[in-house]
Amino acid sequence: MGKTRRESDSMGTMAVPNDALYGAQTARAVKNFPISGWAMPGPFISALGLVKLAAAISHKKARRLPPKLARAIIAAAEEVAAGKLAEQFVVDVFQTGSGTSTNMNVNEVIANRASQRLGRRAGAGGIHPNDQVNMGQSSNDVIPTALHISAAVAIAQDLLPALQKLSVSLWSKAHSFDRIVKIGRTHLMDAVPIRLGQEFSGYAAQVDSACMALGGPILRLCELAIGGTAVGTALNAPKGFAREVCRFLARRTGLPFRETTNHFAAQAAADAAVAASGALRGVALSLGKIASDIRLLGSGPRCGLGELLLPATQPGSSIMPGKVNPVICESVIQVACQVVGCDAAIAAACTGGVGGILELHVAMPVVAWNLLTAIGLLANVARTFEAKCIRGLKANEARCRELVERSLAMVTVLAPRIGYDAAASLAKEASASGKTIRQVCLERRVLPPKKLDALLDAVGQTGPRLSDCEGTGPKRRG
Repeated sequence: MGKTRRESDSMGTMAVPNDALYGAQTARAVKNFPISGWAMPGPFISALGLVKLAAAISHKKARRLPPKLARAIIAAAEEVAAGKLAEQFVVDVFQTGSGTSTNMNVNEVIANRASQRLGRRAGAGGIHPNDQVNMGQSSNDVIPTALHISAAVAIAQDLLPALQKLSVSLWSKAHSFDRIVKIGRTHLMDAVPIRLGQEFSGYAAQVDSACMALGGPILRLCELAIGGTAVGTALNAPKGFAREVCRFLARRTGLPFRETTNHFAAQAAADAAVAASGALRGVALSLGKIASDIRLLGSGPRCGLGELLLPATQPGSSIMPGKVNPVICESVIQVACQVVGCDAAIAAACTGGVGGILELHVAMPVVAWNLLTAIGLLANVARTFEAKCIRGLKANEARCRELVERSLAMVTVLAPRIGYDAAASLAKEASASGKTIRQVCLERRVLPPKKLDALLDAVGQTGPRLSDCEGTGPKRRG
């Protein structure tokens, strides 16, 4: 064990590592919560740093803090916001439900780092983590504020751009594949023809809808609890403090952060986080469906559907030489499963009597961890899916043509001319004989050859082509 120093809090003294910028309350929390080894996510800590920065600027402007001390706190908070002191944030996710331990971890780090900037050593005092860094604040309003900031920024600046790039790539494939006719499938059984471009336009539209669905949750997350202090009554918060903090945060991030219209709801519940998590679950399910379809359409290479040729990214088997698997699609599907799990954890944490109890939500850390984990996973996997799968996808045109011609569902177009029962009879004969619908029709002389060719033209059964301007990807929202 390395050398330690002694620091005190309201409960007594604690041993703190000499090289640590945190203090006694953080050390006590580390000892109390040896649960998972998971620290709070970096974006959450950065958002807390931004809140402390905005608070210190407000206090400096109003002369509630001496200028020299305020400048030191501001500089230290900037470092936290920039992620430069990440190793100092050591409190486990599964801690006090208000997140007080993490708030104090940040307060102590900023206090000690500010002290260093003033020429003092960490732990020597001079700047108080509660009285000065936490001035006008409570964990009960700061933690939900940091949750909203970190989630809104991560969705708007990380997840949405990744999804938008994926959408553009999918629309590009939709247009390039639009001349390729293939067989459609319903219930995993042969159906009428469809163009591969139409199929991909459906995938692209799913991603566009997912982007649009995130706009509302971002706006809800931009409503902040800061200024409510302990129970929403604003006790000990200076007049106008919350408005100034929100104004700074809006300028800094480019998002329309504002003070909540009701601090009691903002601190006692996590409804905006629940809404955002639900939207993320929708994104995950859409990506999972798309990846699952592409994996299935690329199955083979010789004994599956084989309509798509997926990029080869790595050897697929430790025993079967030459095997290549749809690993990127599988990664997307697994992320979808995990995001659904994150949403379930958030829902459980926000159930009445579990997290939201009377005037305070007491499962904030686990809500924050799961929400930010889901956002980060989706952003990363969307980028990977686009770069390592969608961008390099190719169509197996010969296989698509072969399956269209062999499909029994080609008889569907004849039903209005010869009747459903007669068409079903043709399909049964084709199935029993192994012949195509075209061959059976010619043998039976069901229709004149030219008329039959016109009706069995697969392209003509698929509707209008995608227009050049259709589907260029979603506009940025939020």
